[in-house]
Amino acid sequence: MIKSRILMGLSAVLILGLFLFPLWNITLEAPQYPTPLGMDIYINDFADTNPHDIKNINLMNHYVGMKYIPESIPEFQIFPVVIIIMCVLGLFIALKANYKWFLGWFLLMFVLAAAGIYDFYLWEHDYGHNLDPKAILKFTNKDGTVMGFQPPLFGTKDILNFKAHSYPQLGAYFLAAGMALSLVAYFVGKRFKSLN
Repeated sequence: MIKSRILMGLSAVLILGLFLFPLWNITLEAPQYPTPLGMDIYINDFADTNPHDIKNINLMNHYVGMKYIPESIPEFQIFPVVIIIMCVLGLFIALKANYKWFLGWFLLMFVLAAAGIYDFYLWEHDYGHNLDPKAILKFTNKDGTVMGFQPPLFGTKDILNFKAHSYPQLGAYFLAAGMALSLVAYFVGKRFKSLN
């Protein structure tokens, strides 16, 4: 049982990697930008991949009526608190609770991660579709509807002459590793219990 508790404690600590490394990255490639424009998304901040990238993305997006990428969003206040609570809860469970609670922690983290991804999708959708009708440039689809500029949630997508890439970064892998390790801890604890 000690081995499963150590694994559970380690899984709770791993999710703190979100405070050290970016969670996600969106990169825009286009012929007019020899160096692609990029934005790293941390648990509590947006950051330039290269100097002035966000400023340049905002200037470019202004012409098609997209909102500026804000310096802060409400999620930047909520997500860090949730991760700290889940880390403390995970450590408490590792020290005091039955191995079945390891599975409960994993399931709760899974729900929270899914909610975070959905929230990110909603933010991207609003950012790419809620355009200023007074924008300098207006683009329409073949059916006459206003063209959206939503970057992909995951993967690569062509948007006019840009190729947008959206992929998880090291912080997301720390989160995934922590979640996976809690599941391993559950099965190790379950196996130990069945043998005794």
